[in-house]
Amino acid sequence: MPRNSLKQTRNIGFIAHIDAGKTTVSERVLYFAGRIHKLGTTDDGNTALDWMDQERERGITITSAATACSWGEWDINIIDTPGHVDFTAEVERSLRVLDGGVVVFDAVAGVQPQSETVWRQADKYNVPRICFINKMDKIGGDYYGAIETIVDRLGGNPVAIQIPMGAEDNYRGVIDLVEGKSYTYPDDTGEFEEGGVPDEYQEEFESRRQEMIEKVAETDDGLLEKFLMEEDISVEELKGAIRRSTIEYKMVPVLSGTALKNKCVQPLLEAVGAYLPSPLDVPSVHGTVPGKDGEELERKASFDEPFAALAFKTVTDPFIGRLVYFRVYSGTAKSGSTVLNTVTGDRERLGRIVKMHADQREEVEEVFAGEIAAAVGLKDTSTGETFCDLENPILLEKIEFPDPVVSVAIEPKARADQDKLSDALVKLSDEDPTFRVQYDEETGQTVMSGMGELHLEILTDRMVREFKVEANVGRPRVAFRETIRKNTTAEGKFVRQSGGHGQYGHVIIEMEPLDRGEGVQFENKIRGGAIPTEYISSVEDGVRGALNNGPKSGFPVIDLMVRLIDGTYHDVDSSKVSFEIAGSMAARTAVNRCNPVVLEPVMSLEVVTPEDYLGEVIGDLGRRRASVESIDAQNDTQIVKASLPLAESFGYANDLRSITQGRAGYSMEFDRYLEAPESVVEAQAT
Repeated sequence: MPRNSLKQTRNIGFIAHIDAGKTTVSERVLYFAGRIHKLGTTDDGNTALDWMDQERERGITITSAATACSWGEWDINIIDTPGHVDFTAEVERSLRVLDGGVVVFDAVAGVQPQSETVWRQADKYNVPRICFINKMDKIGGDYYGAIETIVDRLGGNPVAIQIPMGAEDNYRGVIDLVEGKSYTYPDDTGEFEEGGVPDEYQEEFESRRQEMIEKVAETDDGLLEKFLMEEDISVEELKGAIRRSTIEYKMVPVLSGTALKNKCVQPLLEAVGAYLPSPLDVPSVHGTVPGKDGEELERKASFDEPFAALAFKTVTDPFIGRLVYFRVYSGTAKSGSTVLNTVTGDRERLGRIVKMHADQREEVEEVFAGEIAAAVGLKDTSTGETFCDLENPILLEKIEFPDPVVSVAIEPKARADQDKLSDALVKLSDEDPTFRVQYDEETGQTVMSGMGELHLEILTDRMVREFKVEANVGRPRVAFRETIRKNTTAEGKFVRQSGGHGQYGHVIIEMEPLDRGEGVQFENKIRGGAIPTEYISSVEDGVRGALNNGPKSGFPVIDLMVRLIDGTYHDVDSSKVSFEIAGSMAARTAVNRCNPVVLEPVMSLEVVTPEDYLGEVIGDLGRRRASVESIDAQNDTQIVKASLPLAESFGYANDLRSITQGRAGYSMEFDRYLEAPESVVEAQAT
C-alpha cells in the first residue's frame, strides 16, 4: 500500500513562463523535502530535474520531469514542466493528469506571455492552483505589482496570504497572514527562524489580514456569515475556507519567495499540502463504454474501484526500452498483470512498474489510485490512450495537442544511415505528439514538422546523440493553408465501364466558406435515398482527401462547409470506391470555382526591450511584415505586442539579440491563419 492515504496525496505541477524559475523552485522543494541532498542550478547545468544534455547546456526545461517527495503528512507527486512555447505539449499533457498546479511568476515581470498560455491550459483542465511570486531578491521585484498583473492579464482572483518582509537585496522572509507567523531567513542556506509578527509590520499585518479575510469570505458562504456578523474566525476555519475556494477555482492563494536564495520554499510546501486538492477533492473521472457512443461511466478515486489509467507520455529509455508514463485514476495494478487498451482493443502486459525521479527509476510491485508511475512492457500503448481492467473497460477522454507549424526537410548524411534515421524519427514521433514525420511524394523528401525552430533543433540534436545519426536539415518550411472566398455548387461524376461490373458514382455538393478556425465540416443533406446511406461516408472521405491538397500551393484547404445535396447511383455498378472518387472530383471542382486563397500562419509575438532599443525593434518588425498592436511601458522597459507571419520569424532570436546587445527577450506562439500576400505565394511556389 502507499505510505499515506489518498487524502494526503498531492499531484501537482510547476508551470510558468520560461525563466520564471520553475526548475529552481522544484529543485529547492526536493532538497528541503529531503528527496535530494545536493542543490543544483540551471546555470551550472546540474539540477536533478533538467537531466537531458540539451537542457543542461541551454539552461531550459525541454521535457517534463516526474518525481515525488514527502513533506509532513503529505505524499507529493511533482511534474516540472517546460516554459518555452515550443514545448507547450509537455504542459498540456501534464496538466491533463494533475490535480493541482503551482504557477511561478517573476517578481519583476509578473505575468508574461507564456504565463497566459499555461494559465489557459490550467483553466481548460480545471486545475486548481496557487501562485508563487519568485525572484523577490531581484532589483525591481514587486510582490503586489505582480499580483495586479494576475488580475489585469489573466482575469484571476489572486488573494495574498503572505506579506513579504523586505525586497530586493533586503528580502528576508514572509509573514503568514493566515496563522500570524513570520518566517525569517538570516542567510541563503534555507535555515529560517519562525516567530510572531514583527512590531514594524503589525499595522500592515492587521490591514492585509482583514483584506484577505474579506476576499476569502466573498468566495465562501460559511465564512461570509461569520465575517458579516463580525464574529471571531479561527485559523482552521480560515484555512478550510481558503482550501475550499481554491479547489472550486474561486480564488488563487499567492505566496512569495526567492528559490535561488533558498528563501520561503518551506511555506510553499505547507501551502501545497494545505490548499491544493487530493485525488478525493477533484471530481471523479468520467469516460465512456468502448464501442457504445454516449454511454458514460464514472471511476472514483478509490483502491476498491476497477483499475483505470491514462497514458500521458512515452519515452525511449536507452537502458530498459520504451517507458509509458501514466496516471492511475482508480483501482490498483500489479507488476506483471494484463490490462486492456480500450483505444486499440489490445491486451497488454504491465511488465514492470517504476516510480520516476527525473531519469532515475525505482521499481515497485504495485501501483494505486492517485499515483503517477511509468510502465515497461506496454508496446502498443501511446500518449492519450486508456488502459484498464480487462473485465471493466472504460475509455477516458484523449489529450488534444496543437498542430505543428514549422517543417524542415531531413536526410541522412550517409545513405547507409537511412534505416537508422527512419528508426530515430519513428521513436521520436512516438514520444512527442506535436512532432510529425511524413514523406513528400512530389519532392521525394522526408519532412519533419514541429512547434518551432528550437523544437526541431533539439530533436535533430537528439538524433545525433541518442541514435548516432548525422543528418542534413533544410530551411524550415512553413505550413501554409488554403481556403475559399465564395459559395458554389459542383458536380462530380465517375463512370467507368470495362467488361463485367463498371464503376458509377455521381454527387452534387454545395461549398461555402466558414470563419477562421472552424475547420472542414461535412453535412449530409440527401433526402429520399438519392444516394444510399452506405455510400455517404465514402463521399465524405473523398471530399476530405481532395481537400488535403489545395490547387494553389498544395497545402490543405481549411475553414469551409461541404454539403452533399444530391446525386445518383447505379444498382449494379455503384460502389464505395466510385462514390469516394466522385466526392473527390466534386470537391476539387468546387474549390477551383471558389476563388481559393493561400493562408499563412501568423504568430502572436511579445518583445520585452529596454527603451533605448525600441526604435530598432520596431524597425526590424516592420521589415518582417509584422503588425504592431500595442506598446506598453513597464518600469524602464517597453513591451511590444505584435502579429508576425511565421515565414518572417526565422532567425528572429539572433537578430533581436544583435540589435539590442542581448538585452531584449521575446516569446511567440501560434495565433491564427491570415491571407498571404501574392509575393509570398509566388515565393512559395518557386
